[in-house]
Amino acid sequence: MKVLVKDLIRVYRLGNVEVQALRGLGMEVKEGEMVSVIGPSGSGKTTLLNIIGGLDQATAGYVQVGDVVVTALQPSQLIDFRRKSVGHIFQTLNLIPTLTAAENVELSMIAMGASRGSRRKRVKQLLETVGLTERANHKPDELSGGEQQRVAIAAALANDAPVLLADEPTGELDTVTAKIVVDFLVKVNKELGKTVIMVTHDPKVARVADRILKIEDGTIKAALTPAQIVKEEGAISYVDQLRARIADIEAQLVKLDEDFKAGKISGDEYVERRQNLKQTKTSLDEELHRMGVVT
Repeated sequence: MKVLVKDLIRVYRLGNVEVQALRGLGMEVKEGEMVSVIGPSGSGKTTLLNIIGGLDQATAGYVQVGDVVVTALQPSQLIDFRRKSVGHIFQTLNLIPTLTAAENVELSMIAMGASRGSRRKRVKQLLETVGLTERANHKPDELSGGEQQRVAIAAALANDAPVLLADEPTGELDTVTAKIVVDFLVKVNKELGKTVIMVTHDPKVARVADRILKIEDGTIKAALTPAQIVKEEGAISYVDQLRARIADIEAQLVKLDEDFKAGKISGDEYVERRQNLKQTKTSLDEELHRMGVVT
């Protein structure tokens, strides 16, 4: 499914301060294409993904996914759009800790009213696809980080959405585990024909895509090939990547506070997401300290 974005603007208000996250951004992703979006923290990467996926609404501009003009949908219509057209993979996973891997994958199909038999069959197929058949009855805290992320990929594919949106899917994984997760995303793209848009800080992750879009100050500054991103890779140190991820989490915390105050999320969801983000930030801070870097 094709994704088309034109003149996209998103403005947030933080008290008396106006923050323009996207400034007339335009991009096009072909049906079945895999595209990485890279850029510094605060450049608008996650905001772009959230608007394409119907989790946030544009201040102005145009977004079309397949035949659906997302920017013309009402909030109630966006719910149906999210369930049918896009699968979301988040850095913080959003798996329900009290459910097994199979139950987490099945959950969105229940919301769509799928029959029990079709749900069971689909869950089995998806867990086989991500290599977790033997882990179907394990809960998230019984799985490794990479296994949890693969469950999240399976859950995002549950309703067979044609577009998959991945926001830092390898952000908290070690190099080996990150490669496993990225390989599954490529498999989903190539073998299942899904259109994949992936936000990442990591050039090694970004270069698996067909194209890499570089975003700065809320606009697309460049479209790069995987070969071109390799040349830039050496200039980005591991410390720089850690600092960028910490800054991104801090921006997410600000946005989370804003959403809670505006009544967009419940108290329980706010507490859970804030705790997850804080834990992630603490682990990144500790990693910097181990390297002798003062934050």
